[in-house]
This record gives sequence, structure tokens and C-alpha cells, in this order.
Amino acid sequence: MEREIRRLAWHLAAHAEWQGLSGTRGIPQGLELPQRTAVETPVATAEAPVVTREDSADAIASAGDLEALRAAIGECQRCRLAKGRTKLVFGVGNPKARLMFVGEGPGRDEDLKGEPFVGRAGMLLTDIIEKGMRLARNDVYICNVVKCRPPENRNPEPDEVETCSPFLLRQIALVGPEVIVALGKFAAQTLLQSNTPITKLRGQWFEYQGVPLMPTLHPAYLLRNPADKKLVWQDIKSVMARLGMET
Repeated sequence: MEREIRRLAWHLAAHAEWQGLSGTRGIPQGLELPQRTAVETPVATAEAPVVTREDSADAIASAGDLEALRAAIGECQRCRLAKGRTKLVFGVGNPKARLMFVGEGPGRDEDLKGEPFVGRAGMLLTDIIEKGMRLARNDVYICNVVKCRPPENRNPEPDEVETCSPFLLRQIALVGPEVIVALGKFAAQTLLQSNTPITKLRGQWFEYQGVPLMPTLHPAYLLRNPADKKLVWQDIKSVMARLGMET
């Protein structure tokens, strides 16, 4: 019951967030919560028509499951990142996961495969999940703040983050995780609306729309600074304790 109440609250938050980004203020009177039933819309493919922000706003805000949300996003052309991508990288994992990992954006390997965290940093994240937490990768849900690879893996620009934010908000709403782990500076700063460095955010508990959130260092950072793996393990142990898992 508690988790379902959280999901309903998320529906309202997602709608309000989208209305704010699209220029509408407040929650309309008589708002009906979206039903959590499958929407019979095929997942977008390379042959699907281009979908713009204007003609997909309602579909995104009311998507009843992740498949419907992916279809509503379509072959997105909403920002400049679309021009350089190979594949849109939506997200993978358990659609009802207790734990969600949110990263910054796709890299080269992710862009080619269309799946988040499949390169060297992804292999390290998988080790954290499977060897450290003793979970299957498919037990959690993994996605990114932006869904298309920034050129040369540059940092996402503020307008690119803003464009993708409704997609991420809706993903979190539909999964309804009990805990979110924000991987790295951009994921943490985007979700927390903060400019505080990740080194000062990590290891502390925050809330995002009522969901406990733990910022930690990005796996790509750990590849360059392996001595800091111990810091991430401290954060992950805190997450496991919050979820009632044995450490």
C-alpha cells in the first residue's frame, strides 16, 4: 500500500513537472491520474515518424508503463544531441525495481548498442551490482539523465538536460524505486538541483520527490581513480542497509 501511494504521488509530480516545462502553471482541476495499464503503442523504431515535444507532451505525461513512455519519446529530435547519436539510450532493467541507478549520459559503447552502462564504466557498475550487492543486473533499473550521447562525450548542456528531464522524471515515476543512486556529478546535481560538487554530496542521504537518494562517484571516475572505490563501497553499503539487505 505504501509503495502504491508513492507511485500515485509520483504521477502527480510528473504531471506537474511536465506542465512547468511546457509553460503551464499549476495542476489542472479535475486531473485524473494515469492508469497503470499497458498502452497499445508500438515501441519506436528507426522507421517511426519523428515525434516533437509539442505532439508528445500529453503522451509522455500520461504514459502508463515504460514501453508506452519509450513510444511517446519516439525517434526524438527535441535537441541538438539527436543529430550526432547512433541510437537513443532509454534504460534497462526491472520495471518495478526497488533500486534505480541514474547516470549522466551515454558514451560511445552505449550509443552503438542503445543500452546504458555497457562500456568499461558499465562493466564496473555491473561488478558493483553483482559482486558487491549480490544482485543480478536485471534486478535493478539503470538509465541516464540524457538519452543521447553528447559529442566527444562532453558534458550535457543545461538545455539538453532540461529537454530530457521529463523523460527521466516519468521513468522514475513508473518504476517507483525505493532508493535512487545518482552516479556522478551531473546526475546528482540534476536531481538535487544543486551546484555542490559530487565529492561533497556523496555519502549523504537526500530525497528526490520523496524517494531516498544517495549520490556517489561515477564508475568512469573510478576507472581513473581506483583508490576511491572504497568511498563508493561505503555509499553502496549504506544503500544496502536502507534496503534491508545484508552487507
